[in-house]
Amino acid sequence: MHYLIFAILCSVSVSVLLKVARKHNIVIEQAIAFNYIVALSLCYFLLKPDFKGLGFTDFFLQSEAQPIFLTLGILLPVGFMVMSRAVEYAGIVRTDAAQRLALFLQIIAAVFIFNETLSQMRIIGVVVAFGALFCLLFKPATAIENATKAAIFLASVWLIWGSTGILFKKIALMGGAFPTTLFISFVLAGCIIFIYLLIKRTRWTVPSLIGGMILGSLNFFNILFYIRAHQYFKESPTIVFAGMDLGVICLGALAGALIFKERISKINTVGIGLGLVAIVLLYAEKLFA
Repeated sequence: MHYLIFAILCSVSVSVLLKVARKHNIVIEQAIAFNYIVALSLCYFLLKPDFKGLGFTDFFLQSEAQPIFLTLGILLPVGFMVMSRAVEYAGIVRTDAAQRLALFLQIIAAVFIFNETLSQMRIIGVVVAFGALFCLLFKPATAIENATKAAIFLASVWLIWGSTGILFKKIALMGGAFPTTLFISFVLAGCIIFIYLLIKRTRWTVPSLIGGMILGSLNFFNILFYIRAHQYFKESPTIVFAGMDLGVICLGALAGALIFKERISKINTVGIGLGLVAIVLLYAEKLFA
């Protein structure tokens, strides 16, 4: 369970960093690019991916991991950029909702792809979890300009975020081979974002480099602990999918209130309470086994 807690802490720290980035003259796209250099460096030195005996043809063209690292290599940087556009057109609250409601896709994957059998207790936990998400993400409705673009980017965030979570679960199932797949994913993601920025002829800044180094460390450990949590709960992906989303939103709401003085409404408070109940229900079988 401690792996999931660490993953939640790292994820919320990433959100806090992105929230204060512009105040410190950090260009988000540049920070994302530098983030991948740090992430793949940490992956190489800490996880020690094994390339021995792997030629280009063996690994890149014939490996069973090829679809995973190719898809992740594209989705990771594209996901960041799509999220920034979603925030621009639909706002932070709706983007966060789309990101977290990707839990729906992940629960379906847990049952139909990873063959998890949901007990009655966990089914109740999932239902309570969605109730908690609704309460936590509830904000008074406001009109949206460019509603069509907003809908497209929100749907993209929902699909990309749900897919990356499922792919990280796939990586977790690889056992000792996952460091190599993760390393290649970071390399591809870094290449894509750097090529994009070079085409844009971006003007590089020192604050973005520093911000990217911090972001890369947090992002790497977020992904690492998330994968470790899936490996620990290998027969129960629902626990990790739901626990991660609820934990991030609950802790994020508290961080917003305490650090940024954001207002938590009564219904948001109810959501935090329901989130804690949902986590207990999801973990009950493990806690009392």
